[in-house]
Amino acid sequence: MRILFVSESFLPHMNGVTNSVLRVVDHFAAAGDDLGIIAPAWPGAEKHLRTSCGRRVRVRRIASAPMPGYAEVRIAATSAAALRRRIDDFQPDVIHLASPMVLGGRAVVAAQKLGIPTVAVYQTDIPGYTARYGMPFLESASWQLLRDVHNRATVNLAPSRATGDQMRAHGIERVDLWRRGVDTSLFSPALRSEALRARYARPEERLVVYVGRLAAEKQVEDLKVIHDMPGVRLLIVGDGPEKEALRRLMPRARFAGFRTGTDLAAHLASADLFIHPGELETFGQTIQEAMASGLPVIAPRRGGPVDLVAPSRTGWLYTPGMLDELRGGASDLLFDDAKRRAFGRAAEESVRKRTWPVLAEQLRGFYRQAMREHGRIRAAH
Repeated sequence: MRILFVSESFLPHMNGVTNSVLRVVDHFAAAGDDLGIIAPAWPGAEKHLRTSCGRRVRVRRIASAPMPGYAEVRIAATSAAALRRRIDDFQPDVIHLASPMVLGGRAVVAAQKLGIPTVAVYQTDIPGYTARYGMPFLESASWQLLRDVHNRATVNLAPSRATGDQMRAHGIERVDLWRRGVDTSLFSPALRSEALRARYARPEERLVVYVGRLAAEKQVEDLKVIHDMPGVRLLIVGDGPEKEALRRLMPRARFAGFRTGTDLAAHLASADLFIHPGELETFGQTIQEAMASGLPVIAPRRGGPVDLVAPSRTGWLYTPGMLDELRGGASDLLFDDAKRRAFGRAAEESVRKRTWPVLAEQLRGFYRQAMREHGRIRAAH
């Protein structure tokens, strides 16, 4: 296939959207597909991506500006006509819209004009973010924009059942389920390191880890109830605008900064429990990586984690906002070694078959579905 990716976020900014695109691009490049990427421009950003199999994929960069209040996120604004020329140059069989909003919204209009099928992957709860950042008045407008973008797409993909239900409730049509893969060759209990663990916790302490952006929507401040537990040490892996405020709030916590690859995998495997307090997760990729590392997980009973965490087997889900439930779940697992290890083994087993190659081939099936559906839609008109 000739597949063109239009990604609302991309390298050098690393987040869930970027990671998903990189993983499926790696797989399709190794399979011999012809690939192109359109993404926001960043100062010094590369014009080509070298995949893990050694192939180079061209990245067409669109002029962008930093998002007010969150400079690591770039907003790429261009006209549908300008995008149409770039798309026409590549002549794709299908266009993959990664978390479409502004750039993706222009691209889906251009694709309609050119008669090219599109698969739109919903990934970021923008309406929820507006409320978390003190702009609840924009929530309805955000859903209106998302509805317009997604209802122009041929196929829409939700990362979890809860998110799919939310999309349908807001009038988004043609929604299927496509989850995310996890690199089980990287994330593994085998990477547990007592030497690494000793850098963050005393031998008698239990080590609780969080991995993710340190931003308002992740609600990392809710981990204060874990920070204050006797005999527990909190390890926070990641970076973002809330870092200094979180340091002041939780002075006993260890902050490891942004980590990737084997280094990140070792940090996960060396902990005892993973907690993600964010209530706006459409999927929860770091949850899946923690489970592959042999850790039980605690997360809110909302969005993506509901699909990932099996209560009483791989971890606990707590009522959003009920931090006493969060603390109780943590206490239950941290101070019962046999239960914690059993939950951790079950967590690892539950994600063992969710590899990126398997998920990428599922995605290829959705591309083919979009091509078939697009033919039917055009014929109907």
